[in-house]
Amino acid sequence: MTEHILDVRDLAVSFFTYAGEVQAVRGITWHLDRHETVALVGESGCGKSVTIQTVMGLLQSPPGRVTGGSIHFEGLDMLKLTPRELRSIQGNRMSMIFQDPLSYLNPTMRVGEQIAESYRLHHRVNRREAQAKVREMMELISFPEPERNMRAFPHQLSGGMRQRIMVAMALICSPGILFADEPTTALDVTIQAQIIELMNELKEKLDTSIVLITHDLGVVANMAERIYVMYAGKIVERGSAADIFYRPRHPYTWGLLQSVPRLDARQDRVFRYIPGTPPDLLNPPAGCPFAARCPYACRACAAYMPEETDFENAHACRCWLYHEGAEELRKKAEADWKEQGKEVGSHGEEGAS
Repeated sequence: MTEHILDVRDLAVSFFTYAGEVQAVRGITWHLDRHETVALVGESGCGKSVTIQTVMGLLQSPPGRVTGGSIHFEGLDMLKLTPRELRSIQGNRMSMIFQDPLSYLNPTMRVGEQIAESYRLHHRVNRREAQAKVREMMELISFPEPERNMRAFPHQLSGGMRQRIMVAMALICSPGILFADEPTTALDVTIQAQIIELMNELKEKLDTSIVLITHDLGVVANMAERIYVMYAGKIVERGSAADIFYRPRHPYTWGLLQSVPRLDARQDRVFRYIPGTPPDLLNPPAGCPFAARCPYACRACAAYMPEETDFENAHACRCWLYHEGAEELRKKAEADWKEQGKEVGSHGEEGAS
């Protein structure tokens, strides 16, 4: 039986503001196995980053507060740990790559010192031993001229090099879990591919599991084994990468796939988007949160949140299309998806199979 290194059950997180309670995460359940890469995918504001910050114990309180659920990491109840116990885990047994490295790197410290800082804190080694570990890490990430660039300041490095520094900082303690929050944001396509390849290589070399947080399904396709699609604080679909890309079920997942630019699409279909905006989580809808933007929504969608429908191989989604009585609407939706998939790329060929 596969061991879950991380198990999140019915997690709910809210931010209590002057305007009221913002329900950022609304009862989500997901897990991560050892040696696995999973992805949390969705638009900005869907709750991905809040989920990961909560798991790591980085949720700022106030205004944030866990209002329900549990988080277990290697048998530890993360919500019951003291601040000191959390600090012994953060950056050591679980670590994080943040988006926009220039905002997180200290502009007044040389990058070698910043990489060494976490290692010295958790392993109680002297400066010379830490610097040796930094050199080893920089060689592992194929950093050019490591001896010279260890003495560089962040502003002296390119965006891709700064992102490699963030990867080195996150992995220097060989964590059991690496959280990567939009790790390729603002990088050009060539550098994105290099960072993805680097993370895949280091996952194997360092025996690390990865949780990828992104809205970019192009990144997910090259890394994740399983995908959780999030919308308005809920998981609306989950499954293997093959299920999500070739047999998607939820209209929101269809929209995300259609939004990926493709060079092989018709010129007028290269750029597509999902009309409308996500709901206000100060007053979340009673029914399906995607109902207001869904072309196939019915009266039940706005009034009631659908139960999860299970398909084969642990593939599931929350959508009224797959409940009894919606056969005709489901057939129309799946036919539309197949036709649209042919227009925007090959992923639609098996879309509703």
